[in-house]
Amino acid sequence: MGFINAMKNIYEAVDANKRKSILVIAFFVVFVFCATYFISQAASIYMGYEPGGLGFMGLALIVSGLMSFGSYYFSDSIILGISGARPADRKREFDFYTVAENLAIASGLPKPKLYVIDDDSPNAFATGRDPDHAVICATRGLLQKLSRTELEGVIAHEMSHVRNYDTRLQSLVAVMVGMVALLGDWFLRISWWGGDRSDDQKDSGALGAIFIILGIVFAIASPFIAQLIQLAISRRREFLADSGSVTITKQPSGLISALKKISVDAVPLRTANKATAHLYIVNPLGKGGMAKRFSGLFNTHPPVEERIKALQTML
Repeated sequence: MGFINAMKNIYEAVDANKRKSILVIAFFVVFVFCATYFISQAASIYMGYEPGGLGFMGLALIVSGLMSFGSYYFSDSIILGISGARPADRKREFDFYTVAENLAIASGLPKPKLYVIDDDSPNAFATGRDPDHAVICATRGLLQKLSRTELEGVIAHEMSHVRNYDTRLQSLVAVMVGMVALLGDWFLRISWWGGDRSDDQKDSGALGAIFIILGIVFAIASPFIAQLIQLAISRRREFLADSGSVTITKQPSGLISALKKISVDAVPLRTANKATAHLYIVNPLGKGGMAKRFSGLFNTHPPVEERIKALQTML
């Protein structure tokens, strides 16, 4: 009976995390649409056009999309190169290989490509645009310091990211954030240095004045707010990957123990940087010190204590 209740808790947690993720993503889409609409309208009016239509919104989407296209299709190679990763060797990293093979069978996913970072700090991440192009990368420290059960929890977490298409989601979110930032920057530049458009603004009437005011507000605040929502989505996907790990391994104790070990390990990850930190199972730049004090809205990961607490409800 206890096992049945535990399994119920696991799938309830997955469903709850999915619902929360969908709500955050839906809010993000609505916010980005409103921001881009008002900013593009304000820019159009400032350039002398009548209110209405989508203005520069389509152009901003095209430019932002093109900027993200290359990183989306070649993200795995770029990230592995930045991280100094090498292909895993089956004999040398036997547990890594066999755990990944077993979990791929259990999850119904293709076995991902495996890479290793020769660094003593324990950590891991997944990348690749879909399950057929997935890569899981672990540090040497993770493979040496974790037991096989703990390693299973970590690899299952990363496979959950792959199964949930989190890398693709983050790419789409990045496009939308980029579109808002691009539009806001354009509008502020033309409004501050574009010359006097007072006659055009007068012709646009009261509606045009309202659009310009809202455009200025959104241009200043939207990039900051959009980034906060982007981080919130990232944190929610970490909770979802944690619960997804348990649906694959059928036990949360391995991941709980692994998170504890990784979070308290004092060895810094030398190859970590702000561009890749959000990918790791535990933020390599946020272990203790000042970073821990400022965890919350500006963090790419939820606090480890909260993740462990959520996992403990599944025991």
